[in-house]
Formats: sequence, structure tokens, C-alpha cells
Amino acid sequence: MGNRKQIIGKWGEDLAAAYLEEKGYLILDRNVYTSFGEIDIITLKEYDNEKYMVFVEVKTRTTLQFGNPEDAVTRQKQEHLLAAIATYLQDNPDLEYPWRVDVIAIQKLSAGKPPDIQHFESVFS
Repeated sequence: MGNRKQIIGKWGEDLAAAYLEEKGYLILDRNVYTSFGEIDIITLKEYDNEKYMVFVEVKTRTTLQFGNPEDAVTRQKQEHLLAAIATYLQDNPDLEYPWRVDVIAIQKLSAGKPPDIQHFESVFS
């Protein structure tokens, strides 16, 4: 079993994947590791009869001590994620879809309440 941070992270990613599937996203891959870092979730979503790849960064918090989860997607994190996406696309040339990056922020601050899930679409490219 991993440390507390890893357990919370996996729980958040599982919750985000279920949320995305419920919204009609097809999960293509999860936890893709590249030399530039990890891509949490890779999906395919159709809008107006056109398919889009959506790369999803998931941030989960159980306390606001370090700010809101989405605040953890810093400029450096964005740069690493974009490099990881470029590597993934280069390694998968058959996936010729337009793409975007989304962030899913999950907060579970109270044991008695369901987690708060916020989905930020097209946050950067």
C-alpha cells in the first residue's frame, strides 16, 4: 500500500474517471508515464460529430492548507504536462484528433459530505 498522498491521489483519479465516463468520455488510458512526467487520464469525447482527445490532470485535496486543488497546476506543471502530451502524441501517431487539456479538481474536506468535483475545460494548450 502506498503512502497517504498516493492513496488520496488514486482515489481522486478513480473518482475523476468515473465522473468522465458518466459524462460520455471514453477513457483511453490512465497514468501514462513519460520522461516529462505523468498524464493522469487520456480520453476521447465527441462534440458536434467530431472526436477530441482530452488530456486530464487530476488534483485532489482533503484540506485547503495548500490552497485549492486547481492551484497546484502551476506554470511548471503545465510545461511538463504539455511535453508529456507531445511525447504521447508522437508515440501514438494513429491518434490524429484535435486535443485539449482539462483539469478536474476534487475536494473532500468533510467525512460527512460527498466530494466536490470541479471540471475545468480547455485550461491551456
